[in-house]
Amino acid sequence: MLAELFITFIYQPFLNVLVFLYWILSFFMENPDMGVAVILLTIFIRLLLLPLSLAGHESEEERRAIAAEIKEIEDAFSSDPIRAEKEKKKVMRKNKRILIAELFNLSIQVSIALMLWKMFQTGLPGKDLHMIYNFMPEVEKPFNLMFLGKYDLTHTNYTLNLLQSILIFVLETVSVLASPFKVTRKEVVRLQLILPVVSFLVFMAMPAGKKLFIITTLIISIILALYRLVKRKYQDYRARWESKEAADSQEEQVVVKTVG
Repeated sequence: MLAELFITFIYQPFLNVLVFLYWILSFFMENPDMGVAVILLTIFIRLLLLPLSLAGHESEEERRAIAAEIKEIEDAFSSDPIRAEKEKKKVMRKNKRILIAELFNLSIQVSIALMLWKMFQTGLPGKDLHMIYNFMPEVEKPFNLMFLGKYDLTHTNYTLNLLQSILIFVLETVSVLASPFKVTRKEVVRLQLILPVVSFLVFMAMPAGKKLFIITTLIISIILALYRLVKRKYQDYRARWESKEAADSQEEQVVVKTVG
């Protein structure tokens, strides 16, 4: 039942969106590139999920507060695990909204991962062409699965895998700089060093098409992180400037009163 719902309401619609984007490219390219269509699909999906992404960043402080509270409970009741579990459940019940939002976001990420896996496993090679809607325009087949005429989207590629890991490092670095929260040395090592290396090894066998989706997603995330960094720096600068003006104004008032 769940598999049928996934196919009908997630996989099939997005497969048709990808094929439609590929068809549009035929007006601009002599030989449409499915890799470019994947990039456009990634941008389309990120735009759909933008409200969730923004909401997720806004609730970061609440999530950190929950994590800190749970850590305090674990430390306080380290010798009484039963009491610790009861206290942690109380925290979870108090923050149902955040937890539900996290589960919803996780379910969306899992659905996208499964959609991409099936899309590059059976969709693009041609096994799922029967799922193309009848009203869709006719597209020349087989699809051109050579991105830029160099990278086969159905096979792994170490160059794209390395680029993906580098972008993960860049994203985590910018995110740390943009975060208003203090980051520990342990978190820096885990996010900026271990995560890129682990991702390189874990996704080594992943088809280039999926890597292209992840790479595009990372680039968009880096742009958003840079925007947050610039915004934070501007706010810090404005706060210092207003504080300085207030101090200068107060000093002038003191001088006027003294002279008067």
